[in-house]
Amino acid sequence: MQKVDSFRELEVYKAAFALQQAIFEASKRWPRSEDYSLTDQIRRSSRSVGANLAEAWAKRRYPAHFLSKLTDSDGELHETLHWLLTARASGYLAEPGFQDCETQLISVGRQLGSMISRHDSFCL
Repeated sequence: MQKVDSFRELEVYKAAFALQQAIFEASKRWPRSEDYSLTDQIRRSSRSVGANLAEAWAKRRYPAHFLSKLTDSDGELHETLHWLLTARASGYLAEPGFQDCETQLISVGRQLGSMISRHDSFCL
């Protein structure tokens, strides 16, 4: 494993950031009536995945805190999946767009799960 000096160098962070941007772009086309409900919720949860990774990185001195923030990130990822499913069911996200986002989400989930299972190796 190569030395990582910043959360911005983590592949999982880069993937989470790309996912949040894909969701942001897709949600620009949703109805204005969803601005303060579905659109706001999915944007917030998708952004929280990377934000929690960044915060976790700052807490690597404390393994329990580090793990807690990683699991918070995982929770936000699952919330994002819920909102993606809702957008698809509501007809706001066509199947190809949904599948693209879901594929990215699954990849982030795998990377995050791997990080969670070996969280001690990241701690200072």
